[in-house]
Amino acid sequence: MSYLKILTATALFAANAMALSAQTEEAGNSFVHQHEANGYIAPDDPAVLRKLDEWKDLKFGVLFHWGLYSVPGICESWQICSEDWITRPAGYTYESYKKWYWDLSKMFNPYKFDPEQWADIMQDAGMKYMVFTTKHHDGFCMFDSKYTDFTTAKATPFANNPKSDVARYVFDAFREKDFWIGCYFSKPDWHSQWFWNDYYGCAGRGRNYKLDTDEHRQWWENYRTFCKNQLTELTENYGRFDILWLDGGWVKAEDVYLEEVLQKARSGKHPGLISVDRAMKTKWENYQTPERSIPDVQLNYPWESCITLSHAWGWDPSAKFKSPAKVVGILSEICAKGGCLLLGVGPTPEGLIQPEVEQVLRPVGAWLRKNGKAIYNTRTTPVYTNDEKSVWFTAAKDGKTLYAIVPQNDGTAMPATVSWKGNAPKGKMTWIENGKTVKYTTVGDVTTVTLPKDANGKNGVALQFTVR
Repeated sequence: MSYLKILTATALFAANAMALSAQTEEAGNSFVHQHEANGYIAPDDPAVLRKLDEWKDLKFGVLFHWGLYSVPGICESWQICSEDWITRPAGYTYESYKKWYWDLSKMFNPYKFDPEQWADIMQDAGMKYMVFTTKHHDGFCMFDSKYTDFTTAKATPFANNPKSDVARYVFDAFREKDFWIGCYFSKPDWHSQWFWNDYYGCAGRGRNYKLDTDEHRQWWENYRTFCKNQLTELTENYGRFDILWLDGGWVKAEDVYLEEVLQKARSGKHPGLISVDRAMKTKWENYQTPERSIPDVQLNYPWESCITLSHAWGWDPSAKFKSPAKVVGILSEICAKGGCLLLGVGPTPEGLIQPEVEQVLRPVGAWLRKNGKAIYNTRTTPVYTNDEKSVWFTAAKDGKTLYAIVPQNDGTAMPATVSWKGNAPKGKMTWIENGKTVKYTTVGDVTTVTLPKDANGKNGVALQFTVR
């Protein structure tokens, strides 16, 4: 396959990925993997409940998508799915495109791979936990699995590099920075013959055969065992995890022996391990994960919005990134509504976090170092925003100290004043970043605050006060 063809495919799919992402974001709160409060089943393991409460303190994490799709900079995995919403470049049949995609393994060579750089940037950004894609739906393993050769450590030019067991080095780099560690794993595996068997075509994302013969039932049992073995490899050989983040809801927990895997992990190296079996509304979904958007209202059960920093999960050469102010605003709204933010970042084909990402995240971290008490370790308060949704409220765990966050909107100056109903202050109100007193008046149930004159360019203002 010529380099020109790779570039052509990259350009076409970058445009297509941007269009798909725009459609998703324009859909508003009909977002992917949306959940209703009555669909949540709280775990009954005391260690998991304690762990979830600790996780609620963290508020801000990073989700890394890195794999074959990062080589040309295209949408992760989905191009090899044959559903009717997928568009492939002209001149490719389905099978020829799939071969092209699998052969990207022969080009995966992140010769600058520097997980310490990743961890340094994310720590400076104020993030407290991370989730890394050990395997996406395409089945390409970012860890050295003994159950397949389709891995960074065997199928790539990077195989001879001392860091070819990529996941191990990523997890270790973040443990050194005291991050909570999350292991992403796709339950479907489109590269496995036990899931997509070459004897049949691929009509969609699911298993491409029916369980109508003894042979097919054996294939499926082989697949179930394969997944259990890989999950066991990860939980036994890659250090302690805090979160097991499972994707691909069209494969059920029982299909991969999740209960058995979790029982063994929690009783061994991973006490209290949080299970995130996405979109399944079962006891194995210890917190829920609305994707690419934020719920309309406050939700007082464990949840996390996973949102991309650009339009794409993985690296894309045409990416346009959210501003620092936008990230602060998203984080503030999510915390006020009771969730955590898992921000999607895609490392480059060379194995680095690109400068454009760094230029967004480091100012976010600078804001959090000054104003983080309004974000970290907070809980919800019943009045969590104003009518204009220009102020977001969080509460200290004592329930008496409140924080009001006024994000700065892109391209506009901070307002001179903001107002809200309820949450009436008592005594002094201060600007958290410098402790200066802020003027306010309360008339009836309406409080009006005069924002500091030098609030512009700060990416947002966080205020502290005690309620009556």
